Amino acid sequence: MKLSAYTLLVFPLLLSACSVGHRPAFLASNSSAAGNITINNQYITQPPPSATEVPAELPNVALNERLLFQFLLGDIAVQRGKPELAAQAYWELAKATRDPRVARRAAQLALETRQIERSLEAFALWQELEPAAPLANQMLVSLLLSGGKFAEAKPQVQRMLAANPQNTGQRFMLVHSLLSRAPDKTAALEWIKEIAQPYPQVAEAHWAVAQIAAAANNKMLALTEIRQAVQLQPHWDLAVMFEAQLLLPQEAAKALALLKKFLETHPDNKDLRLFYARALLEQKHYAESRIQFRILLDTNKSSTELAFAVALLSLQMGELERAEKELQETLLMEKRDASTVHYYLAQLNEAKKDDVAALRHYQLVLEGEFVFSARLREAYLLSNTGKLAEARSSLKKVSANSNQQRVTLTLVEAQLLRDEKLFIESYQVLADALEKLPNHPQLLFEMAMAADKLGKLELFEQNLRKLIQLAPDHAQAYNALGYSLLDRNIRLDEGMLLVEKAYQLAPDDAAITDSVGWGYFRLGKLDKSAEFLNRAFILNPDPEIASHLGEVLWAQGNKVEAEKILKDTLQHFPDSEILRAAIKKYFP
Repeated sequence: MKLSAYTLLVFPLLLSACSVGHRPAFLASNSSAAGNITINNQYITQPPPSATEVPAELPNVALNERLLFQFLLGDIAVQRGKPELAAQAYWELAKATRDPRVARRAAQLALETRQIERSLEAFALWQELEPAAPLANQMLVSLLLSGGKFAEAKPQVQRMLAANPQNTGQRFMLVHSLLSRAPDKTAALEWIKEIAQPYPQVAEAHWAVAQIAAAANNKMLALTEIRQAVQLQPHWDLAVMFEAQLLLPQEAAKALALLKKFLETHPDNKDLRLFYARALLEQKHYAESRIQFRILLDTNKSSTELAFAVALLSLQMGELERAEKELQETLLMEKRDASTVHYYLAQLNEAKKDDVAALRHYQLVLEGEFVFSARLREAYLLSNTGKLAEARSSLKKVSANSNQQRVTLTLVEAQLLRDEKLFIESYQVLADALEKLPNHPQLLFEMAMAADKLGKLELFEQNLRKLIQLAPDHAQAYNALGYSLLDRNIRLDEGMLLVEKAYQLAPDDAAITDSVGWGYFRLGKLDKSAEFLNRAFILNPDPEIASHLGEVLWAQGNKVEAEKILKDTLQHFPDSEILRAAIKKYFP
């Protein structure tokens, strides 16, 4: 073989360094090094050899030009970012030298380059050359199972389980972790059932079957198997938690009782108590969940996560004073997540109607996931206290991370202006934003509503028709355009078609149901109108719906009922101008 100039240059040096024992320097050790190998983005660690492990017998390989070239080729290929070439070089070396460490390197490189069939060959060779290496067998089994090669994996796993009867349980746990990556869960279940069948007294065998049964959506078998595991090992918390996890979706009471009973005999089991606390929280048993989190906190007073959970549960339960005290205590414990605590303190103070304190806490939210929401609430509270200019300035300082956040900022600013009856300014804010994002559905809809408020009916209709074209399932667009026509008593047939289309898309929307009822009124179909308006009023006893219903009832001659609905609704909405106008019109 003709060697390259680089090879010829370094060959004498390498030859002299490797001449002892006729073996390359990095093959001089008699033990297989422990290390990590990655598969499917998971690291699997080879444990160090045990005292009873027989070291692999290493070959006495004479260095020749061909081997040296392969070594150089493999190493240089790795250095120069050509892993496929390196994998091929090391595979040739592994076959030529039959050295287990070279086979291990070949297997790792083949795996890194996703050459699965070559990886299987290399791991099989490594296992053949070093039968005592647990990682070789483990990786071979993992590749076989993840590739659905159950028949080929079966003898490997059976040997692994039989090799050390004292550790059979641990090995079943390992088998499950490898099998969980198999794509065909039904086939995996049949395979693990067969593997576990000779081990009826091994709790972990039943646990492994239960796990794969659950993944294959066979809940009945999963429950049967995990209960056998619990029966064999009554103190095994993992098995108890998994049984509860299986029960929680449909039989929550049984699951919670199971966890509670286990805790009565294992009160110091923190993992299971945390699982129980979270299960209670998931089932909205807030008081009981807080008790469990509190017990955990009492044993770990420095845990900000537990303290925060207790405080949020108090907040959820409406115990605002207690929640505030607990949140303040959490704030004193650790400053790293102070922004999150300030956000919840702000929310709490808003619930207490203390806008000054709420604003102070929102302004202290400086990082984390709640910054954007905090700035929006800050602007609202500033505006609510008459500081509209400051509120708008605050919004303009927010750094938006997406178009949706930019649109949200625009909509909030427009709403603040609208609340102050600054309709022209609100319209202009939306118009400016729509120039930058001309096809955004929310902007088109809000722009249409702003145009309607200013009497720009042509622009109102133009934006809604564009929105319907862009989003054919936008129920509110159909409803707004249709109702506008019906309310103005023009193009009634077209208006009716539009609100009926909206109703098809959103039959449980009170406003849309009201529009359909009002359309029937415009068409003179009073009974049909009353039917829809009554339905809308049940969904939402809103002043406008009440005024429509009152008008239809009055037209039907049901004046007593019309007066009752209008005046009863006015008691709940005493500032409603539309109700006062209807009462003045029909019952002066």
